[in-house]
Amino acid sequence: MTDQPHQKTAEYLQGIVANLPDSPGCYQYLDESGVIIYVGKAKNLKRRVSSYFNKEQTSRKTQLLVRNIRDIRYVVVRTEEDALLLENNLIKKYKPRYNVLLKDDKTYPSIAITNEYLPRIFPTRQRHLRGATYYGPYSHVPTMYALLDLCKQLYHPRPCRTPMTQEGVMGGKYEVCLDYHIHNCPGPCVGRQTREEYLENIEACREILKGNTHALAEQIKEKMMKLAEELRFEEAQELKEKLELIERFKAKSQVVTATLHNIDVFNIESEERVAYINYLHITNGCVNQAFTFEFKKRLDESDAELLALGIVEMRSRFDSHSPEIIVPMEVELPEGYARQSIPQRGDKKALLELSRLNVKQYKFDRLKQAEKLNPEQKAVRLMKEIQRDLGLERLPLRIELFDNSNISGEDAVAACVVFEKLKPQKRDYRKYNIRTVVGPDDYASMQEVVRRRYTRLVEEELPLPDLIIADGGAGQMNVIREVVEDELGLHIPIAGLAKDGRHRTREMLCGAPPRSVGVKPDSELFRLLTRMQDEVHRFAIAFHRQKRSKRQTASALDSVAGVGEKTKAALLRHFGSLKRILEASEEDIVALLGAARGRKVYAGLHIGADEAERNTWGD
Repeated sequence: MTDQPHQKTAEYLQGIVANLPDSPGCYQYLDESGVIIYVGKAKNLKRRVSSYFNKEQTSRKTQLLVRNIRDIRYVVVRTEEDALLLENNLIKKYKPRYNVLLKDDKTYPSIAITNEYLPRIFPTRQRHLRGATYYGPYSHVPTMYALLDLCKQLYHPRPCRTPMTQEGVMGGKYEVCLDYHIHNCPGPCVGRQTREEYLENIEACREILKGNTHALAEQIKEKMMKLAEELRFEEAQELKEKLELIERFKAKSQVVTATLHNIDVFNIESEERVAYINYLHITNGCVNQAFTFEFKKRLDESDAELLALGIVEMRSRFDSHSPEIIVPMEVELPEGYARQSIPQRGDKKALLELSRLNVKQYKFDRLKQAEKLNPEQKAVRLMKEIQRDLGLERLPLRIELFDNSNISGEDAVAACVVFEKLKPQKRDYRKYNIRTVVGPDDYASMQEVVRRRYTRLVEEELPLPDLIIADGGAGQMNVIREVVEDELGLHIPIAGLAKDGRHRTREMLCGAPPRSVGVKPDSELFRLLTRMQDEVHRFAIAFHRQKRSKRQTASALDSVAGVGEKTKAALLRHFGSLKRILEASEEDIVALLGAARGRKVYAGLHIGADEAERNTWGD
């Protein structure tokens, strides 16, 4: 956009802002095509909208939004609550580009009770029946079926789908079916159960679906005691069995004391682009509604802002008018909307923790689903965790780990393993024989190997790692830093993996001076780092054992000039053992190897043969 049109647009928008009322309402931002790109609510329209244009926006996303605004519309309402509800409806209707969007990947099932002469109860994903009452939706489908089973066991609502009218029942149009004979239906269609009794049972089912099992249990208990007093023990026994079913169901769903009634609970887990919000509805101490949903972020919304949107959305969707809301933080809601509680202990705190557990589980499940579809996503997530925990400037796409191995300085070796995108790159693994260090000096050995490794990478202009991890604590980190930074002038982040007395990974270290990084022992990241440490340790130990084994199995033939692998194999094949080779005459060896080489080998074998044999066979 050139300067002149840009100036005209700015003047046009400033004119609208200057004339906005100081009233509650909703505002809508439109782009040059007249498409709504953002919807917001405000307690004071003029103050809220002007804040977008009267100050420098620090958020890149908000700057982008403001650059795309070409027109402003607004709707004035009477109360802030009306503005909140209107905003929620407009977002769902227009799905603006820069608004948080509620993400529903599927339609969750509900329970329907029809408005028929003999109502039916059944699960459904559609809400189109006129006059029907719907309970749900249920994000946890087993919970829905548990409720349906309870209703079925207690009150036996008719399971058939036949539309039944009063005329049909009175006129004897219907006949009993198999469900009647197997005691799944009391037969209200043929008059075996009165309509009044059937409707009374349906009302009891409504109370169960609302979560009012406590009141229902009290009613059944009263009737049972009355029947017992009248000596109608068989009928009382039937009610007792129903009461036991309800109590068993309550035992499964009871989470707090029954004194907590009609409360909504919310909790939130937020990521860079997505937020997850859990909603629980509590009736008589039982969770009778649970739902977790996902918000896709559009701007840099705070958790409090997202939670306010989620509260309005869920209470509207489930038609909740609970006077109290339990939340993890204070959120901005209209005055008088509901009483907010931020519990620190007790039963309400337990409910908040239950909600937090649900939202974390939902987030974990979503993450696992996404990682199955895109396996690299898991690696990127873990690399971001490493980057965040260690304070790295860039993602650690390439990680190199070092470890030493020796026994009292004998057969000293070191190893380097390489991980790219957290996957081992075995073609880049390297083994090192320690050349300059005498005795068991792990620090000096580490310095030698690191110096050789990165001097060569720099000389050959090969890629350097984004992170170096030492298989050790602060001491190993410091000696690596002396070589990498002080000698070679390279700026590569260095971390360490310290072990406990049982040689198990205990903690991760980083920085200078080294500090401990809080990685939970049961976390996926900790298990990954442990596997990486085990891999470099395995590689170093395998090389050390290979070298030690080769030295221990070396024979006197290895020290003789002119005897290579082929000559050694020929001698052993012909004579059968080292002892027989040493006992053979010069003529026998010359006959096998030729005159010149035979005399040379014979002379080499018999110079210090006794010493060579002792080194070979031991004591």
